[in-house]
Amino acid sequence: MKKIDSSTFDPMTSVSRRKFLAGATGTAGMLALGSAPSVFAQQQPALAKSGKGMVTSPHTLATEAGLKVLREGGNAIEAAIAMGSVIAVTYPHFCGIGGDAIWIVADSTGRQTTLMGIGQAAEKIPAYTGGSIPLRGAGSTVSSACTVDTWGKAHEFSTKNWGGKKSFASLLDAAIGYAENGFPTTASQVFWHDFRKDDVANWDGFGKIFMPDGKPRKVGENFVQADLARSLKLIAKNGARDFYEGELATRIAKGLAAVGSPLTASDLKRTQTKEAAPASLDYRGVTLLAPPSPTQGISTLEIMGILREFDLKSVPEGSADYYHLLVEAVKQAFLDRPGIADPDFVRQPVERWLSKEHLSRKAAAIDKAKAMPWPHVFKTGDTVYFGATDSEGRSVSILQSVYFDWGSGVVVGDTGMIWQNRGAAFSLDPKSPNVIKPGKRPFYTLNPGMALKDGKPHVLYGTQGADGQPQTLSVVLTRLLDYKLDPLQALARPRFLLGKTFSDSRDSLKLERDAGTEVFKELARRGHEMSPIASNSPLGGQAGAIVIHGDGRIEGAHDPRSDGMALGL
Repeated sequence: MKKIDSSTFDPMTSVSRRKFLAGATGTAGMLALGSAPSVFAQQQPALAKSGKGMVTSPHTLATEAGLKVLREGGNAIEAAIAMGSVIAVTYPHFCGIGGDAIWIVADSTGRQTTLMGIGQAAEKIPAYTGGSIPLRGAGSTVSSACTVDTWGKAHEFSTKNWGGKKSFASLLDAAIGYAENGFPTTASQVFWHDFRKDDVANWDGFGKIFMPDGKPRKVGENFVQADLARSLKLIAKNGARDFYEGELATRIAKGLAAVGSPLTASDLKRTQTKEAAPASLDYRGVTLLAPPSPTQGISTLEIMGILREFDLKSVPEGSADYYHLLVEAVKQAFLDRPGIADPDFVRQPVERWLSKEHLSRKAAAIDKAKAMPWPHVFKTGDTVYFGATDSEGRSVSILQSVYFDWGSGVVVGDTGMIWQNRGAAFSLDPKSPNVIKPGKRPFYTLNPGMALKDGKPHVLYGTQGADGQPQTLSVVLTRLLDYKLDPLQALARPRFLLGKTFSDSRDSLKLERDAGTEVFKELARRGHEMSPIASNSPLGGQAGAIVIHGDGRIEGAHDPRSDGMALGL
């Protein structure tokens, strides 16, 4: 295999020096089982255009897998299952079958729903000490994993409502091929491994897969995951529920028990995707959809509802006024966020949170000349966004995640999967709405979105980034809906991140340097504690967007900060 010189890889600076996309970018034949790509290509991001269908993801091989399904006559859900399974193989640091997923599904007939694939807390909660749930290790594996069940439920929805013809097993073919035969290790994976180099030695089973010779994998190195391939084959052969109550479930339960996880076979069996109506908000002639509680989709809608009270057309995009207004809207919305919790356990006043009266009061509380202090707790996490729309306008918008980069760090027995640490998002404070209880779902950062126009899917969007997700989405949505930028322009322009990060413990406003010196100076004058970050920084998230125009044109892109792209038929 031809290798790329990884000495040019600097993920915190120029994206052009780290933009390595796995494989050739338009060759359907590359997706044939067992045909792992032999070249690790470098490519600049491009705007995808089509009139027949489109897919987007943060990894080129996943995007190609989805496009192949559309090309063969499959629908958007079938394409998304193919993408989701491939990305679970090729982006193991951000997502996998040991994690969770949330889907928004809609079509032009008015049908719309969310598939809430959130694993619940174990029936037997450990006696945690120290005031918090561990962030890594067996103690953090206190919630189940629901990604695979969402694939199964989505496939059932496709067959029942969209006339889907693809077998569930066939949609996992590409993923199995890449796990079994390998693919080029991404720059993103190498960066996040290096970032955690002082921690990985303590993670159960991690070294066997990710450091087989005692050294981290290099960018472009062929990465084979034989154990994961066997797990995916069982899912393909026996169906999604094999993960929860079949042969694979037995292996998972054994592997979890071996490391001291509180999860049991009974917890796996109880894990089910919940179908729920999406939360919604009218915004300048479109309807924004978001997943309901316990996700922070409510926060994203609140931010947009606050911004709805301002005339953004009079505010130049990219100006200090623009960033100040968005940042202050984020702060106002996040004041309600601590109340978000599992609605099966805690009453959720969503109607009040999204009411015009409430949002108008929050907009009025914004001082256009002065920043509000920001002392709120930072929540970390990483995930992947992907989306698809087909020739009939049927659309899906999805996030998959293992919570932190590398999840719990625990590789479960001989299954090849990293288990998530989403349970670490629970609180141990009995007064908290998010206090851990058996069977409860934790507060959830994942919030893919969709905008409807005249009742039909118009914009698909989402991003990686935990606390940063609603922040990034406010930037992407205003640029798409208010300033009419195309998806690539909207994704490539400078972004901000408010609050603490992995590398900066200050509650400062991180802003990409290409926003300009004058913008930095003016925001600082208004009281923002400014921290410049590199242009196209990974801290800005990895977003994706597809816009479906009324005349049938489709445009899409994936973030220049990622290893992926959008492709259209």
